[in-house]
Amino acid sequence: MCKQDIICTVCPMGCRITVTGEGDNIQSVKGFTCQRGEKYARSEFICPVRTLTTTVRVLGGTEETLAVRTSAPVPKAKLFECMEIIRNAAFPAPIKAHQVLIRNLADTGADLIASTERRGL
Repeated sequence: MCKQDIICTVCPMGCRITVTGEGDNIQSVKGFTCQRGEKYARSEFICPVRTLTTTVRVLGGTEETLAVRTSAPVPKAKLFECMEIIRNAAFPAPIKAHQVLIRNLADTGADLIASTERRGL
């Protein structure tokens, strides 16, 4: 049996929630003040996900980097794999805001998209 303490980030309350279980089998969830907190804690216990925000290299642009993010949260276990792909990539300017730069990043189902734009020289 595994016990995990989670601080909820769904609302400003920041509830300290304790989840007890093993794998997908949750025995108890304690410490939440709303149903959204319970749902978040269950999801975080079974398969934590994060929206990845970082920068990428830009070739021939007015600046050398560009802010990017994933279009949806990706499994926390895949973050290092995603970053390795991003670290080895470079994109030619111009780049438009919300432009998809990498589809289905590391087979997560999420795309890597530009947060802003970058003009060419």
